[in-house]
Formats: sequence, structure tokens, C-alpha cells
Amino acid sequence: MNETLKIGITCYPSLGGSGVVATELGKLLAEKGHEVHFITHSIPFRLGAFHKNIHYHEVEVSDYYVFRYPPYDLSLASKMAQVVKREKLDILHVHYAVPHAVCAYLAKQMVGDDLKIVTTLHGTDITVLGQDETLKDLIALAINRSDAVTAVSADLIGQTRTALDITRDIDLTYNFIDKRVYYPREVSGLRSEFAAPDEKILMHISNFRPVKRVSDVIEVFDRVNREVPSKLLLVGEGPDMPKVQNKIRELGLEDRVHFLGKQDEIAQVISLADLLLLPSEKESFGLVALEAMACGVPTVGSEAGGIPELVEHGITGYLAPIGDTDAMAAYAVSLLNNPAEKARMREACLDRAHTRFCDQKIMREYEEIYYRVLGRKLPEAVVQSC
Repeated sequence: MNETLKIGITCYPSLGGSGVVATELGKLLAEKGHEVHFITHSIPFRLGAFHKNIHYHEVEVSDYYVFRYPPYDLSLASKMAQVVKREKLDILHVHYAVPHAVCAYLAKQMVGDDLKIVTTLHGTDITVLGQDETLKDLIALAINRSDAVTAVSADLIGQTRTALDITRDIDLTYNFIDKRVYYPREVSGLRSEFAAPDEKILMHISNFRPVKRVSDVIEVFDRVNREVPSKLLLVGEGPDMPKVQNKIRELGLEDRVHFLGKQDEIAQVISLADLLLLPSEKESFGLVALEAMACGVPTVGSEAGGIPELVEHGITGYLAPIGDTDAMAAYAVSLLNNPAEKARMREACLDRAHTRFCDQKIMREYEEIYYRVLGRKLPEAVVQSC
């Protein structure tokens, strides 16, 4: 029996941490020898170079004139079924319940029960869409009809059970980082372009939506800068950007803040920072905090969602109640003024990121799930060192 699998992956290819994780998982599985087929409306932005075990199938939406709105969901389900039949896929691994798990369920009705569905919940499909009464039953259907369901934090599992009255088993499978990509970079030359030698650099990375509470970032930075000469680097774009820019002007911080926009080489960017700020009010996992941790950068943030499962308070960063910018600023000032404490946290960050959230470890957890739903024995393998 062939020990490798044929796996279809569907995710949001152009935005968000879920697309990053799904794409990186696909690349790791391909390196392991599995055949991976991405079924999405565009090429995942983190897919990178050619790999012989990775295939891409574009979902094209019908423009039939009677459709008021292009029926992407139906087109995706049909494409999934076509690829499954043509390529003889074993599994569809879909990221997000809506619409992807629903589409996978439709595809399974077309091709038969031999196809197995693994659904990974990432957050807003539960914390936002799961609160919508018009979608709750559909999301619950998608979860209950999947052959396996995973979630990226224990907090998200709890929210799923509460919001949707889900009783089935849900595997806790954390997000991960590839240490070949995320490690402390040598950026001393680049750093001098943003801050003087005696200044610290604070950083925030997000999609600048209300849930990220970027105004809190500015308030924390303002308090920190009064006691520790600092610069703030803002990475990303989003709807709250005008509001953030106004707040920066009101506080007279224009010369202390740099807007870097969207960045691809995120490990290089994170390595510039002394500290990451993550004061979100909802955060199912907090992938950016893990990426920072892997680069030796501690996080000061909120106790929201899955962040406490990732950031150990007092060990790899500091956490405060949502909206408590005074406490966050105090933690930041204390850390930045204590080089020994910062050095200790840096080492703790690197150790935790590269052990608990190691890519090889998490990939093996997904493989165990795949073989379990297929009713096959997981091949013996030596997990690569983390």
C-alpha cells in the first residue's frame, strides 16, 4: 500500500493567518512526499517556488447572466469534486467552515463517502460568523459532517462548543512556524534607518480591523515613549488605518511612527523589533506573536482568546486584560529598561517557538489525523528535529 497521501487543500489564498498556515502545511506535506493539490480562486501568496508534489487548481466562477451574485461556493464545490475524481484524492483538508467545509461536504455528496473531509477552524468562522443566526445551522452542519475537525486553540474549541452546541470531538492542533524561515535575522544596518542606537523599536502587525484595537497600540506606545525613547513600526493595512493616523497626529507622534504597509519578508521585519504589541479583543491564536517569538521578540498584549496559550505571561511576554493600556505600557517599559530580563525572554521565546510550535511536530499531528480518518495505519517515521 502506498504510504503517501493525495491531499486537497482549500483556504483563503490571499489574506490572513489561516491562508499562511494552510499553505505552509501543504508545502511541508509535499516535502514529506505527499501529493498536495491546492483548490482555490487564486494561487496562495505564500506558495513560493515550484515543487513537483504541489499542484494548483483554479476555481473559476460562472458569469451566467441570471446570477445576481457570482456563485463561488457552487463553483468551488464542483471544482473540488472534479479534482477529487480526476486526481483520486484521499482527503480534502479545508480551512474555515464557511464556505470551504460546506463546499467540501457538497463535493463528497458528488463523489462518494470514500472521500474524507478534515476541517480546520481558525477563528472568525466561529467567533464572528458563528454568531450570525442566518449561518449558525450551516456552520454546524459543515462541522458535524466533517470526518475530523481541528481548531488552532483550546479557547476556540470552547467557543465552538458554546456558540454552535457542538459535541463532537475536535482535535487541538496549534499553528506552527518553520524555523528555516523564522529565526532572528541580522538587521543592524536596516535598523539604523528607523531608530537611533539609544532608541527601542516597538512593532504591531495586523490587518488593521477594529478587533485588533490598533488605537490601543498607539496609546501604549505613547506612554512607553514618554519614558523610553522609542519608535513604532506599523506593518499591514486595513480599514482602521485612517483612524490610527488621526490618533497619531493628535498625540504629536508623527515623527515617532513608521508605516511599512504589507510586507512579505516578515521575519526580516520582525527582527527589527524589541517588542511586539498585540492588544486584540479577539484572537483565536495570534500567529504573528508566534512569528515574533520565533525571531526572539517577546509580546506584550491582551488576554484575549488563544493568546495565553501561546504567550506565557512573565516568560515569553506579558499579558493584560483587554483595553488595559496602562498595564501593557507598564509591562513594556519594565521590559525595555531591563536588558537582562529582555535577554532571558528572548531565549525563552526561541525555545518555546521551536519546540512546542515546531512545524515537524504539528505536521505529524495532522498526518495522524489524516490516517485516522482513512482507517489506515500511520507509517513509522522519525520526526525531524525541531
